[in-house]
Amino acid sequence: MPHTFIATMESESAPIILSGVLLTLIVIYLASKIGSEIAKRLDLPPVLGELVAGVIVGVSALRLVIFPEGGFTAADSLIMTILQSLNQLTPEAVNHVFDQQSEVISVLSELGVIILLFEIGLESDIRQLKEVGIQAFVVAFIGVIAPFAGGTIGLMYFFHVAAIPAIFAGAALTATSIGITSKVLAEIGQLKSKEGQIIVGAAVIDDVLGIIVLAVVASLAKTGEVDITNVFILLISAIAFLFGSILLGGIFNKTFVALVSSLKTRGNIVIPAFIFAYIMAFIGNAIHLEAILGAFAAGLVLDETDARNELDELIKPVADLLVPIFFVTVGAKADLSVLNPTISENRSGLLIAGFLILVAIMGKVITGWVVFGVPNVNRLAIGIGMVPRGEVGLVFAGIGTASGAIDKPLEVAIIIMVILTTFLAPPFLRLAFGKTSEPPAGGELATE
Repeated sequence: MPHTFIATMESESAPIILSGVLLTLIVIYLASKIGSEIAKRLDLPPVLGELVAGVIVGVSALRLVIFPEGGFTAADSLIMTILQSLNQLTPEAVNHVFDQQSEVISVLSELGVIILLFEIGLESDIRQLKEVGIQAFVVAFIGVIAPFAGGTIGLMYFFHVAAIPAIFAGAALTATSIGITSKVLAEIGQLKSKEGQIIVGAAVIDDVLGIIVLAVVASLAKTGEVDITNVFILLISAIAFLFGSILLGGIFNKTFVALVSSLKTRGNIVIPAFIFAYIMAFIGNAIHLEAILGAFAAGLVLDETDARNELDELIKPVADLLVPIFFVTVGAKADLSVLNPTISENRSGLLIAGFLILVAIMGKVITGWVVFGVPNVNRLAIGIGMVPRGEVGLVFAGIGTASGAIDKPLEVAIIIMVILTTFLAPPFLRLAFGKTSEPPAGGELATE
């Protein structure tokens, strides 16, 4: 009987769920466009405008775009209140609609970041990435070790935090949001610069190292000891996947061009390209890396093909539709109430947050000074480019909280660190590069 009730509720609520998704998308697109336009007029990176707009429509202000994983219910959502009044829904039904609608928006957000990284891969010159490969690896390695060691040791020594929570917080400091940094680099025309290629390459390697670190600390939190076998498998998978993708580029070129030439209907280039991107993203996910790494690798592979220029133009409209959902969603999930010192549990978190922010920024900024063999490189820009933690840092905090490894003050501190590094990095990256001309139309990522 309960199964019949659930099935009936799902079939009856399907049109209302669609209404919720449509209303949420309207809010997201309006926020994205208004925010990016204001930022552009203030000579700030448009992506910063999207993030700020997300904060305004999210949990910190209007609560139009909120998600159940933040501890919210349908009663907290203004959109759900509107739907409930229009459709006379019971509390159980409106909560079901809220859960399902949030899931759809989360999936669209994930698709947005997958397409963004696919586009970044297409915009990245694999030959240049190979040229800066050693430098990118050194930057990524120091960018993981320095904040991890500084955060873990500092929390244990200065704040007397227990070993496992300190290690978890230190691990959260290792992340770099490749999506946010690469978008800013594209907007200021620096994606293909030496600095841009080192930052993107390092951010990709950093993501891989971060996932391995996360696997280590997650197993430590669950069992009190590290599962060496799991870590070894992850390491081998990551190396094989990335190097295999790069080697695939030379082989895949003629095959892809021959395939798209044989197709005569609309989408003869873009549909096969997205199929390939989604296959690579699926493989990345399946081997416990990240879907975005697979999408980035797919872009690198197709960057080698003769159809690349045409593909660049075809992907932009798709990115224009889905990528803003990701950035507005990241902003919407940032709960600025953790900055309120009048809430007692926030106070110790704010003190720890100050320390974590210092380590988070310095631990990444110093990476610019380990670059070698590249004359006249902008070391400050490279360091700042590695600073934003974005959604990756929130994943660490979420897993730490769910496992019981970190308490509320430490969770608050990590969230504050993530918020500030995410929002401060784009304007400072712009300043580090100085006044830059707009990127040419052919090499520009999704137009804001």
